[in-house]
Amino acid sequence: MNQSFDYVEMKVPAKAEYVGVVRLTLSGIASRMGFSYEAIEDLKIATSEACTNAVQHAYHKNEGGEITVGYGLYDDRLEVMIADNGKSFNFEQMKEEIGPHSVDQSIEKLPEGGLGLYLIDTLMDEVKVHHKYGVTVFMTKYRYREKVESDAKTISSFGTN
Repeated sequence: MNQSFDYVEMKVPAKAEYVGVVRLTLSGIASRMGFSYEAIEDLKIATSEACTNAVQHAYHKNEGGEITVGYGLYDDRLEVMIADNGKSFNFEQMKEEIGPHSVDQSIEKLPEGGLGLYLIDTLMDEVKVHHKYGVTVFMTKYRYREKVESDAKTISSFGTN
């Protein structure tokens, strides 16, 4: 069963000064979708880390590479895909090809750039990484957590007058 969704894609130069543009776009999309302030901050940090990794590690100095960022807007979640090869991707197909990611090492033993992946893994609900053509990081943040919290507050207020 394929759920319908809106898709937004942008390409930015692989330069640090464009990470803020990606963050602003993400913030606007997540806000429009009704994510809480805390969830939006988590999304922005995780996305910034993935973009910064691409800026720092994907291309040689002065190579002029691009980062492609795709946003899949669903009723219950936001999916963010960041690719450092600069090519557009078939969002659904790429999502199926990417394997799960897990950080099993202690934080002290993480390789360079590993702290960013640790943060991403901690802040997002699902993370997948693909190394086939460059690096693609696929992250999912669900909205249900805010819904569950608001339902719990509503239920707990029934007994009080």
